[in-house]
Amino acid sequence: MTQGILLSSDVTESFMIKGVFKYTIFGQEVWITTTHICMLIVMLVLMVFALCVNRALKHASEVPTGLQNVAELIVEKLDGMVKSSMGKHAKVFGNYIATIFIFILVSNISGILGLRPPTADYGVTLPLGILTFTLIHVTQFKNNSLKQIWTDMCSPLPPWLPIWFPINVISEIAVPISLSLRLFANVLSGTIMMALVYGLLQWFAVLWPAALHVYFDLFSGAIQTYVFCMLTMTYISNAYGEES
Repeated sequence: MTQGILLSSDVTESFMIKGVFKYTIFGQEVWITTTHICMLIVMLVLMVFALCVNRALKHASEVPTGLQNVAELIVEKLDGMVKSSMGKHAKVFGNYIATIFIFILVSNISGILGLRPPTADYGVTLPLGILTFTLIHVTQFKNNSLKQIWTDMCSPLPPWLPIWFPINVISEIAVPISLSLRLFANVLSGTIMMALVYGLLQWFAVLWPAALHVYFDLFSGAIQTYVFCMLTMTYISNAYGEES
């Protein structure tokens, strides 16, 4: 295998999704790409961290120190974020929001480690948007009557004049697309920018690109994670209807 599957000095290859190896199933070729490998690395990092935290909490002290302190800080901040946005519904969706927040954040900042961020692949961000879309409408049908849903879909006109219904349907379908495209485009743009820096400047790109990594990978990655989760919480909270 040539050098540069995950990292490449070639400006055209360093931000492209590359096939690593393939296998045949039912007569069809299935490729394992850099996205799969980088996502596997991200998942392994999260699993190792979770196991270490689990071991630390088994010997937890009343005054947290070390890894226990880090874990409690993460949980406290995520709980605070979810409660401030979802109120009494935070306990229902707290685990989901925390899970996608940590996964997206680690995926976004994985570029610092020299990986191609998994979230720079639309095949990763679209399922996240579809999952959120599914939760929104499951919540909506579970907590609202069909009459109320129909009234909302016909808004701002009366329910007996459904002129706005097609437009509202389109706006609902646009939710997972806009969520996924926003995350994908912002992460991919940072990946392309860093690829251009390393590919065009080559030997001159020493040390100082670290400042760009701080912005494109760390700062922008954290902002996009926060935006995705905040919009998810807002959409789900609105799906509860008036009783929320």
